[in-house]
Amino acid sequence: MALKETLKEDMKTAFKAGDTVARTTLSMVLATIQNRELEKRAKLMKAGSVSEAEVAEQAMLTDEETLDAISSEIKKRRDSIAQYEAAGRAELAAGESAEVAVLMKYLPEQLTEEAVRALITEAIAATGASGAADMGRVMGAVAPKTKGKFDGSRVNQLVKEMLQ
Repeated sequence: MALKETLKEDMKTAFKAGDTVARTTLSMVLATIQNRELEKRAKLMKAGSVSEAEVAEQAMLTDEETLDAISSEIKKRRDSIAQYEAAGRAELAAGESAEVAVLMKYLPEQLTEEAVRALITEAIAATGASGAADMGRVMGAVAPKTKGKFDGSRVNQLVKEMLQ
């Protein structure tokens, strides 16, 4: 079953169970996915080189693109949590944390920090990086391996630390 279909089924289950946090969170993610599909469709229509039926089929997001949408929503919520905590709004931060917990179920198994450090060490050795000027090459090697499995901003921090 495609990830989008899993999200829809889980939203129905949450609705029947009365789980408002899961229902609203999944509803927002599905709306984001639909918006991305509409954007993709508009780009394909603008290109004009394919038929209407092909556009409809190609506009559907792949599971990888759906994971990107989920990761983006998690990042937005984590940013909100930081802002709410800085403003002393613990109740709003808790609500965002609950939404993150719902969304994390759909991401692949997350990497540990030690595993990411090992990947960075390998990338530094493979690219011959020796300082901060080589950060782009190291990130280029590490990012595809950690995408969706570890927070990208944290990967960036770790690469900076290890190159200094």
